[in-house]
Amino acid sequence: MADYKYSEQVDIENIQKLRSMLHELPPFFKDFFRGIEPRTQSRTQIAYAYDIKIFLQFLLNENPDIKRSCSKISDIPLSSLESLSVTDIEEYMEYLKYRDTDGKKISNKENAVKRKISTLKSVFKYFYRAEKLSENIMERVQLPKLHSKEIIRLDIDEVAMMIDEAENGEGLSERQKAYHNKTKIRDVALLSLLLGTGIRVSECVGLNISDVDFKHNGILIHRKGGKEVTIYFSDEVKEALQNYFDERVLILEESGHEGALFLSMQNKRLSVRSVEKLVKKYAKIISPLKKITPHKLRSTYGTNLYKETGDIYLVADVLGHSDVNTTKKHYAAIEDDRRRSARNVVKLREKQ
Repeated sequence: MADYKYSEQVDIENIQKLRSMLHELPPFFKDFFRGIEPRTQSRTQIAYAYDIKIFLQFLLNENPDIKRSCSKISDIPLSSLESLSVTDIEEYMEYLKYRDTDGKKISNKENAVKRKISTLKSVFKYFYRAEKLSENIMERVQLPKLHSKEIIRLDIDEVAMMIDEAENGEGLSERQKAYHNKTKIRDVALLSLLLGTGIRVSECVGLNISDVDFKHNGILIHRKGGKEVTIYFSDEVKEALQNYFDERVLILEESGHEGALFLSMQNKRLSVRSVEKLVKKYAKIISPLKKITPHKLRSTYGTNLYKETGDIYLVADVLGHSDVNTTKKHYAAIEDDRRRSARNVVKLREKQ
């Protein structure tokens, strides 16, 4: 494991997991995943495989013809997709909203249903383009309409409160305080980095000691698609990182976790799940009514950067959005505030 960068190791593990999942799917899906591999991430491919499995299981349970001719989902032939109608897909969309699978009740909100139908659109588009389907019925299927929801983020005073809480731990339980003394310098550095750069939690846990450049206040991160980018941080973040760095270089890591920047109390590389729990712990104290996740800290940084600069393209670049429209969607409310504040800027006539 130490021979690979963290991002490369994650890819290897995901590829192995995908191969295992493909054994449960009909053989023709290997062509589909081979076709999308050059332009999709390994974790996206796993999500596709999961979505496809749910769809095929639905067909096996609910479609009379498939149920009669197939005993398991791997038996379903490509020709069965040819015989489906728009109504079949609409019934599947209804099924996705709420289902009972092996005694487990599962519900999907609008965005989850849309993602699963988008997966099917990719599947049908691929096989139609490869001339293995004579018709692409998914072209006639409308994606569910998403209702806009409020973007949750920390207010500027809550940002300061969160870092203060990580530093002093006043709101923690007695049990939490016992651990806090051992982790507070790390926690302050980690939260300062997330809130001060807007990097993804996966990018954060993937950092190695060698990725930090204190001379130029930069970190080298591995973005989606394997792209390496240098992100710069403020002197305030530098101070928090330096305090942790002085402590970190004295710690001997567990085998397989050599060079990792952020370590757990077991001296292993922090996981995404561990950072999610860490953020939740402090956020619950300073903002109990908001469901704050590491991604919300990313939104918080993007919001503050946009408010300070007014440059949506800069925000998109720093956050690593490939499409500026993604950025605009997240900060539409701020854009509206800016338009509203400009309403009295231009004067038509000077008052006498």
